[in-house]
Amino acid sequence: MFKNYFKIALRNLLKNKTNTFINVTGLSIGMTCCMLIVLYVADELNFDHFWPQGKRIYRMALERKYPDRSTKYAIIPASYAQSVRKEIPEIEQSIRVFNFNGEGATLLRHNNKTLEERAFLFADSAFFQVFQIPLIEGAPTKVLSRPNTVVLTQRTARRLFGTVSPIGKFVELVQGPKLEISGVCEDVPTNAHFTFDFLASTVNLQPADQINHISFSAHTYLLLKPHTQAAAVEAKFPKVVEKYAAGEVERNFGVSYKDYVKAGNGYFYFLQPIRDIHLDSNIEAELQPNGSRTLVYLFSVIALFILLIACINFMNLATARSSERAREVGIRKAMGSTKGQLAAQFLTESVLLSLFSFLVSVGLVALFLPSFNNLAGKQLAISYFLNWSLFPFLPALAIFVGLLAGSYPAGVLSAFEPIKVLKGKFLSTRQGYLLRNGLVVFQFSISIILIIGTIIVYSQLNFLQEKELGFTKESIIKLQGVGFLGNKTETFKRELEQISGIESVGGTSSTPGEKQGFFGITFRKNGDNESVTGRGTLVDEQYLQTMRMTMLAGRAFERTFNDSVSVILNEEAVTKLGLTDPIGKQIISPDNFAQQDGPPVFYTIVGVVKNFHFSSLHEKIVPLFILNDRLIRRFNNEIVVRVKSQDPKPLVGQIENIWKRYQPDQPFHYSFLDSDWNALYQSEQVSQRIFGVFSLLAIFIACMGLLGLAIYVIQQRTKEIGIRKVLGASVLSITTLLSKDFIKLVLIAIVIASPIAWYAVDRWLQNFAYRIDIEWWVFVTAGVLSMAIAVLTVSFQSIKAALMNPVKSLKSE
Repeated sequence: MFKNYFKIALRNLLKNKTNTFINVTGLSIGMTCCMLIVLYVADELNFDHFWPQGKRIYRMALERKYPDRSTKYAIIPASYAQSVRKEIPEIEQSIRVFNFNGEGATLLRHNNKTLEERAFLFADSAFFQVFQIPLIEGAPTKVLSRPNTVVLTQRTARRLFGTVSPIGKFVELVQGPKLEISGVCEDVPTNAHFTFDFLASTVNLQPADQINHISFSAHTYLLLKPHTQAAAVEAKFPKVVEKYAAGEVERNFGVSYKDYVKAGNGYFYFLQPIRDIHLDSNIEAELQPNGSRTLVYLFSVIALFILLIACINFMNLATARSSERAREVGIRKAMGSTKGQLAAQFLTESVLLSLFSFLVSVGLVALFLPSFNNLAGKQLAISYFLNWSLFPFLPALAIFVGLLAGSYPAGVLSAFEPIKVLKGKFLSTRQGYLLRNGLVVFQFSISIILIIGTIIVYSQLNFLQEKELGFTKESIIKLQGVGFLGNKTETFKRELEQISGIESVGGTSSTPGEKQGFFGITFRKNGDNESVTGRGTLVDEQYLQTMRMTMLAGRAFERTFNDSVSVILNEEAVTKLGLTDPIGKQIISPDNFAQQDGPPVFYTIVGVVKNFHFSSLHEKIVPLFILNDRLIRRFNNEIVVRVKSQDPKPLVGQIENIWKRYQPDQPFHYSFLDSDWNALYQSEQVSQRIFGVFSLLAIFIACMGLLGLAIYVIQQRTKEIGIRKVLGASVLSITTLLSKDFIKLVLIAIVIASPIAWYAVDRWLQNFAYRIDIEWWVFVTAGVLSMAIAVLTVSFQSIKAALMNPVKSLKSE
């Protein structure tokens, strides 16, 4: 029997080539979108799920509270790894991971070549006991137990040493010791919240870097004992903090720990399950950029809706052909076919169509996966579907889509009464009419929501890129790794200034947009116990001018002054310190950069700079304290070069030639500040691209569904159209008559979609400290655009019907 169903289904599909083509196109696009998003979602949801002890591994993170705000950090004071393990028996093991270069590179020498390595971490000796990455060479308990040792990943070992074992060989830190290679481990999977190529021992870190319960530097991971609840461990953190940090707080801030906390300050530690870090963390000082669970859910819903829109198309087109197949059903019922057999026949047809569409979509996925990877910033492969957890999804998806799309048409067609349909009395029910119209409204509601989302994301990104930042990011070349110049830095800068196309050159510890370079620093007014904590940076005398920052009072740093203990504040710092006439005033910082554990430093305020954004517009401007780089030269690791033309690229070659004269063995690393700043919004750019593509696909598929409904309605009204033409109706009046009902449906979709879209985009915009307002024109634009597309789609079919010879429609009467 199934063979017979298959033959009849195949015959019908081949007979109605136009409908088959429209259905295959819609379902193929829908399933392609769904499969691409499944790859994306599966990759995101499986981050850090491969660790053998993953359910027991937690990262200890910090919420640092200040009187006016709080900030969460992924790094904590280095000493807590040992302190919590000592004080809390539920902790089986604890380790620290350090990333001392932040967003920069670690420079190594190997075979007389200098290498830039951006995946270089330091870790405690128990690292491989906690994370259990398989070691190809070396023992887990020994590879990091000695000072100046390093473990390479298998990929890195092959890159540097080929097939020869690297054990016992050395790589050398350019600004550090030689490191003996003590082990080789398997490559860390890409779906981990941190990866590395080099993992060096922390045994040789200076004790001063380890005995500290206030300054943040270490990513700290805890392995809890089996059956231990994370909440029970977290409940014990406050006592550990008070025991170990209270004394340091009193020494550094000059107040008792109780008064410090009472004023609204505090260190609140919490645990993050390692499997949740990638999607749910997104706090300061992450080892790698995080994903977004909201985006994962959003893209999943969008893919599901696009698939539903494609299924609705099938339903509408199948229903549109129901009048053609009514006599077939009547004859089959008269010959003894049951309702169940007829339903099975039509479901077989829809499943067959779905399976064919699925095969097409597999080809489309393979074709468009590289483009999707570029769109989403991923490295997905179609081979991921061969994974045991995803492989059953593929045929299940095709069968489910076929059953879903075919269920309603099968139910409608198998319910026809043979006597009525054989007499030509085929009428559509009111319930069927409402359902079909409701499905079209649903299609266009989703499409309009996506259009509005695309417009808002684009407008917000444009706002972020065009907003006044307090500095001019264009025409700036940023040079990194300048610390290697040492005492030749000033000479190098002066030589750059001699190039005719260069306007000015400045030095800094960090440029805007780099979280790692703006360090935490605390100040208080002389004679006042209330402290203000903000960000700090070091700059030279030319930096503010080069960045075109505006001085509101006082002066910038100058070479003719001894500015080693001078400070420039931004407006926010002046406000928080409560200063009305800040120039010449002294403020005190417990953070002594010139002398480890040295006494508090008295700084003299010499200038006030206009507020500028030194982090992305997700965050509000906080107090900023700008110190002179004479205070501590080793922090000055970047140079900014402002060129006179709008295009800085032509000068890069000249700058590189000068660099090679000063540092022939060091790589020349540069970037453009405007590009670096725009990269801060990479996640939003991905959202914009995906929203845009999916919006176009949703509109395209929805229009196909609208076309299907237009065909159905026009078929039902063929004789009416013929009579109206005989009575003198014009093509325009008939076209208007046939189109107005569809326009009503789109208007209803606009009314339904607008409040839903407003709520969704408003929630998304709340992620930004600086955002656009949601304006009325966005909804009008989306409505007019969807209306225009719908009218064009329906008008084509309506005009075709209006031009038809009335004799053809009335000849049977």
